[in-house]
Amino acid sequence: MSGTRPVELGLGLLSLGRRWGYRAEPPPSEADGRRLLDTALELGVRCFDTAPAYGSSEKRFGAFLSGLGSARSSVFVATKLGEHWDAVRNTSFTDHSPDALRRSLDESVRLLGHIDLLQVHKATAANVGSPEVLRVLEYAGTLGVSRVGASVSDCAGAEAACAAGVYSFLQFPYNLLHRTLEPAFELAARHGLQVLVNRPFAMGQLLQEEGRDARLSMRESLTHILGQRFSGYVLTGTKSPEHLRQTLDAFRSLEG
Repeated sequence: MSGTRPVELGLGLLSLGRRWGYRAEPPPSEADGRRLLDTALELGVRCFDTAPAYGSSEKRFGAFLSGLGSARSSVFVATKLGEHWDAVRNTSFTDHSPDALRRSLDESVRLLGHIDLLQVHKATAANVGSPEVLRVLEYAGTLGVSRVGASVSDCAGAEAACAAGVYSFLQFPYNLLHRTLEPAFELAARHGLQVLVNRPFAMGQLLQEEGRDARLSMRESLTHILGQRFSGYVLTGTKSPEHLRQTLDAFRSLEG
């Protein structure tokens, strides 16, 4: 954790590098992307979550980091390996083979510099504890990565990650529309893992769907998530500086 509060708001950077969201919106322009990242730092956001599968996200975020100077040390950089980006086909694909994982990690280090948290993307009960994956995570340690995590999409993957004994973070989607992974909060707490909650607004559906009051839905969504027992981060995936401000205001009003 970068601060003293048990749960903080972080920024997921999927929308920075590829189409994403309830309405599959394109990524922001270079200027607008930089404005989003600048605004996040100004507002006190310190956790940023990216991945190779997020298109140009790592490249764009890495360029931003390289210009921060001494402020770079205050940023908690999280990325992943296991899901990759095919720029020709404009789509992602999974490959957890040792060679693919090492190449991905080396490229992430080249683009981002120091990585604070490396997560196994598309982690499953079958691969999260496999010797091949664990060896690459050991290799990550030689590159200065001190924390590893697993990004899961089902409870079986969450259980396997917690049982593996090597992970310190567990990332998974959770919101008012999709509560399947609610048991993962208790799993993480029992095993001493911190949590990264992604898709807190269901990729924007809870805020953009016709007939919904966006501000009320935002507050209800955050209230429900913060009602769970965990420490870590809630990752908003917005690409809008104004929406980030609104989310952070709502988040901070609910703290405590």
